[in-house]
Amino acid sequence: GQATHCAWQAADAARHHRPTPFGASAAGRAKPDRQLGRGPTAIRTASLTPLNTATDALPAAKPLPPEGTEPFGLFTFRAPESSLWRKWRGLEADLAKEQTVLAQCRENATGCPPNAAQFLRLINAVKSKSGRDRLDEANRAVNQAVRYVSDFAQYGEADRWSAPLATFATGKGDCEDYAIAKYIALREAGFPREDLRLVLGRDRAIRQDHAVLAARLDGRWLILDSRRSELIDDGELDNFTPLFAINERGVQLFAAPYAKLLPLGDDLDAAPAAANVPDAEWTGVESLDAASPLPGFLPVLM
Repeated sequence: GQATHCAWQAADAARHHRPTPFGASAAGRAKPDRQLGRGPTAIRTASLTPLNTATDALPAAKPLPPEGTEPFGLFTFRAPESSLWRKWRGLEADLAKEQTVLAQCRENATGCPPNAAQFLRLINAVKSKSGRDRLDEANRAVNQAVRYVSDFAQYGEADRWSAPLATFATGKGDCEDYAIAKYIALREAGFPREDLRLVLGRDRAIRQDHAVLAARLDGRWLILDSRRSELIDDGELDNFTPLFAINERGVQLFAAPYAKLLPLGDDLDAAPAAANVPDAEWTGVESLDAASPLPGFLPVLM
């Protein structure tokens, strides 16, 4: 009876167990592991969210852009064609002519006109300095060499931009003329052109237009102002709203970065830096007089 029972168990086991071909035993055991993502040859699939799957999860917030790298922590973009572009192109033509005069003076000092010789001496003084001292020399030297006179008083025009030799020929000029002379003096002295900006803006304290030169040194923008003997950081120029930046790239319009705007809606975009300033369009009219200089400013407007 016991032998019969054992034979029945063996026969039953044979019915439920199919023999495995030789050599396939290990592969057969490994296949489930591979499919389950185990082992060196495991199959792994990426889990992707179908595009048509509805979800109430909020999209990841877009990071706010960093502070702008232009003066006053702003951004700039190309300004539309306007009278400013015409003035700048006219000034570039005058600068090219004066560049020829300066080159001739360097070759032959004997026949150099007095105004060009004076400006070359100023350039050489600026070039002899380095770092912040170079900017300080350009600011002080031009402020001392030029006497403030409005364009209307000097030329009978509301706004004229003069190249440095023209300014030094008369010894007179307005705020743009100071800034332009400093711009060219620093360029000629070897200061990087990409680190210079003529900045046109609005002085809110007196509701008048004003122009300064901004120069970037060690990542910081310093302001060279015809009304100040000392350099100041761009953030310290109180009551000044920058409107335009000009250099060899042409006329650029200042715009505030996203981070400086209030979140008034879902779509934030760069806005003009002077969006909330009344009458922000540049006119070039700057009618300060010597009788009422601003506090802390040089009495150069004589």
